[in-house]
Amino acid sequence: MLSKFLFSTVLATVVAPAISLALLSPAFAQSAAPGANAAGDSALLDMNQAYRRGDRKKLAQLLPQAKGHPLEPWAAYWEIKSRLAEVTTLEVQDFLARYAGSYQEDRLRNDWLLLLGQRRDWTTFEVEHPQYRMGDDKEVRCYALLVDYLKSGPTAPGAAAIATEVKKNWMSQRDGDDGCTTAAARLVGTKQLTVDDVWQKARLAAEANRPRAARDAVAIISPESVGMVTDLFNSPAKFLTDKSLAIRKTRKELIALALVKMASTDAEAAANMMDTKWGNQLTSEERNWVWGVIGKQTATRMGTVPGSEAVKYFSRVDKDADLTDEMLGWKVRAALRAGRKPSWPMVLSAINAMSVDARNDPTWSYWKARALLATLPAVAAPASPALVSTVQPAIGSQRAEALALLQSIASVRGFYEQLALEELGQKITVPPKPAVPSAEEKEAARQNPGLSRASYAIAIGLRAEGVREWNYSTNLAKPGGMSDRELLAAAQLACDRQIWDRCINTSERTKTVVDLEQRFPMPFREAVVKRAQAISLDPAYVYGLIRQESRFVMDARSGVGASGLMQVMPATARETARRIGMVGFTADQITDRDTNIAIGTGYLKLVLDDLSGSLPLAAAAYNAGPGRPRTWRGQVGSPVLEAAIWAENVPFSETRDYVKKVLSNTTSYAAILTGQPQSLKARLGMVGPRDVTQPEPDRTLP
Repeated sequence: MLSKFLFSTVLATVVAPAISLALLSPAFAQSAAPGANAAGDSALLDMNQAYRRGDRKKLAQLLPQAKGHPLEPWAAYWEIKSRLAEVTTLEVQDFLARYAGSYQEDRLRNDWLLLLGQRRDWTTFEVEHPQYRMGDDKEVRCYALLVDYLKSGPTAPGAAAIATEVKKNWMSQRDGDDGCTTAAARLVGTKQLTVDDVWQKARLAAEANRPRAARDAVAIISPESVGMVTDLFNSPAKFLTDKSLAIRKTRKELIALALVKMASTDAEAAANMMDTKWGNQLTSEERNWVWGVIGKQTATRMGTVPGSEAVKYFSRVDKDADLTDEMLGWKVRAALRAGRKPSWPMVLSAINAMSVDARNDPTWSYWKARALLATLPAVAAPASPALVSTVQPAIGSQRAEALALLQSIASVRGFYEQLALEELGQKITVPPKPAVPSAEEKEAARQNPGLSRASYAIAIGLRAEGVREWNYSTNLAKPGGMSDRELLAAAQLACDRQIWDRCINTSERTKTVVDLEQRFPMPFREAVVKRAQAISLDPAYVYGLIRQESRFVMDARSGVGASGLMQVMPATARETARRIGMVGFTADQITDRDTNIAIGTGYLKLVLDDLSGSLPLAAAAYNAGPGRPRTWRGQVGSPVLEAAIWAENVPFSETRDYVKKVLSNTTSYAAILTGQPQSLKARLGMVGPRDVTQPEPDRTLP
C-alpha cells in the first residue's frame, strides 16, 4: 500500500466488483438473474448493516423478507447471533438442523460452544463439540480439552498430552481468553502445568504489551500481585527503582516481568538495569529471557543499530533453549547482518534451539542449510590419511544435511522455496501445467451450494461474508477438505467469474500439483503491460506488487483509506498525479482502473528511481513509505548485505512479508511472461548504504 505502514487485509472490507450473476450455479440461476432479487438483495444488505450495529429489532423486522433468498442462511445467522445469549437450546438446534452442512451452521455452533464454555455448561458442550467442523478456534479447543481433563482426571494416561496442548494454545494467544486461561488455571491447580509456565505466559504478555493477559496469568498463582502488575505496566522504570520493593516483599518474578516490559520499549535502559541492579537476583532462566528480549528489540533497530550490538546482547544468554522461537528468529537475523560476513555458527546454533515446528518453516530451513554449507570444515592439504578419514565423513554428512534441507523446500511456491532452487543450481521455471478441470469437475464446482452462496454474496457487496463461506466450502465443508483436482476446479470457477482473490488463494492450496498461471493470473494485461513499459518498469514487477496489494480486486479499500488495484492512498495519489503531469485529477478517480494503474506505477517508478533501482527497497517503500527503507539500508560505513538477508531483517513483520512476496511474485510472473528461466537472486541483488556520489534522496516523496 502506498506510503503507509499497518497494511491491512483489504479483501475483508471492500466493495466488491460486479460479477456476472448468470455465471452462478443453475440452482441459483432464476433467483439470481439481474434485477430478480433487487428487493431481497437490499434487505440482505440492510440486515448486514443492522447486524454490525447490533440492531436486533431491525434484524427481526427484515428476516421475513430474506426467506427463500439465496443468502437466507446468512440472514438467519445474523438474526439468531444477535440474541444468542437469550435463545433456548431448542432454537439453536432448530437453526443447526435447518442449515445443516453450511458454513452458517458451523459458525453458529462455534459461537454456541463459546457461550456454553463461558456458562460452564460442560454437559451440553460435550454433546455439541464433536459436530464442530471448523475446529480452528483456540478458545473452543481449550474448553474441549478442559472437558476431557475434567472427565479423565490428572492421573489418566492422556493428562500430560492435554496439558501440553493447553499450554501451546495459551502461550500462542496474544490476548487472554476465558477458555485457555480457565483450562490453564485448572491444570496449574493439579500441577500438570507449573508456576514457571504461568510466569512465562505473563512475560510473553508483557513483551507484547498485553496487560490484561499478564494480569489474568498472575492471578492464577499470585492474586495479591495483580495490582503490582498494573503498576509495572504503567511505569516499569519507576517500579524497578522503587525503594520500597524490598519492604513490600515483591516477588522476584515481578522484577523479571518489569524488566521484560522495559526492554520491549527501551532495551538500553533494561540492559543497564540488568548490569547494575537486578541481573544477579534473577534465576538463570529469567536472565536469559530478559537478555533475549533486549537482544530482539535491539535487532529490530535495523539501520540505526548494527547487528553486532544485538549479537552482543544475545551473547549474554547462556542457554538458547530458554528463549522463545521469536527471540531465536531475531538472534538469527542479527547474526546474519552482524558484520561484513554473517556469523554462521550463531545462525546454526540459534536455529537448532528452535522448536521443531519453527525449524521446519522454509525460512529457517533455508538459513540452516546456508549455515551448514558455510561452516563446512576445511581440510588442509596435504592432509594425513588419518585426518582425511576423520574429517571427510563429517564434511560429507554436513553437506548432505544441507542439501536435504534445500531439497525439502525447493519449489516455485514462495520466496525461500525459490531461493532453495537456486542454491541447488536450478532456476525458476513454469512447471508443467496439470490437466485442466474436466467438464464434470467444473460442473461439481458450479453446483456446490457454498461456492454459489459465496459468489452471490461477493456479487452484491458482502465480500467478507463471501470470502469466509468460500474458504469454508473449499476447506471444511467435506471431511479432509477438497482434493487438489477439486481445488483446481473451484479456483477456475473463481477465475472465470473474475473473483481473482479466491482464484489465487484456492489455487495456492493445492499440495501435489501447481498451476502457476492459475496462481498468477494477469487481469487487465494490456493496460498494465502498456503502462509499465511506457515508464520503463518491468511488467512482472508491477503484477507482483498488484497481486500482493489487492489480489486484483478492483474496488478494494483498506481500513486506512487506500483504494483500487494498487491500493493508492488519497494524499499520495494527489501528489503523484501532480508529479507525473496528470491534469485534472480528482480523488474520486482513484478507483478508476486506468487511473489507479497510472498513479500506482508512477509512484512505484518514483521510489524505485529514488532508491537506486533496488526492487526490494522500492517494494518496502511502497508498503511502509520511502523514509523507512532509507533508514533500513544503513548509514555510510554499514555493510552491504545480500538482499535476502536485508529483507529478512526488515523490522516490521508486515513489510518483511510484503517484500519477500512481491519479489517472489515478480519472479513467477517473469517466468510466465517471458517463458524463460528466471533468477530471484538476480532481482534481489545487494542492499547497502546510499552511494554518497549519487543525488540526495527525494525527501518530498509521499
